[in-house]
Amino acid sequence: MEDEKIQYFKKRLISEKSRVQSLINQLKQNGVANSNSEIASEISFYDNHPSDTATEIFDIEKGLALKANEMSIIKKIQNALKSIENNTYGKCKSCGNDIIEERLEFIPYAENCVSCEKSIGDKKPAQQNDRPVEEDVMGMPFRYSSSAGEVGIDSEDTYMVVDRFNELDDIIEYYDDDDEGGYVEPIEKISNAQYKNQLPD
Repeated sequence: MEDEKIQYFKKRLISEKSRVQSLINQLKQNGVANSNSEIASEISFYDNHPSDTATEIFDIEKGLALKANEMSIIKKIQNALKSIENNTYGKCKSCGNDIIEERLEFIPYAENCVSCEKSIGDKKPAQQNDRPVEEDVMGMPFRYSSSAGEVGIDSEDTYMVVDRFNELDDIIEYYDDDDEGGYVEPIEKISNAQYKNQLPD
């Protein structure tokens, strides 16, 4: 890469570093990055509603994640500035090929070329597939039977078993509209006046 371009990207990196540093300072001033002191200042959490505590913990984690993201960008910028001194700026760390200038224009602290960054991203599990390992052991309890000849319990059979379990012997569960006045039990036929007349004076 030409010296003129390297100096241009060096200025870009320095300005980006100052921008990210000011953002970190702003997070600290607003209490977003270091909000542990606020939650730790209480003597007891006994009187706190669980949702209030959960909100505070969420805010702490969000602030820590924002700060960690900006700190990782600062580290990448510092590495890029070191690579300028070592005459290795603009080289992919994975394959050693040149990183295209369009990518460096967009992300001046880019460490990998587009194809290597894509292959690294493909190796990481997608968030919906990043499930706990315990789920592999548990399996799926309510899946449908796979083969036609296989006799097993599928989700419909499971529902029928639960429905049979809910049936109670010698109890009428459903009432017709023909019931007297729509009462479910005989005691409900007693009016307020009848109840008051039964009370002692």
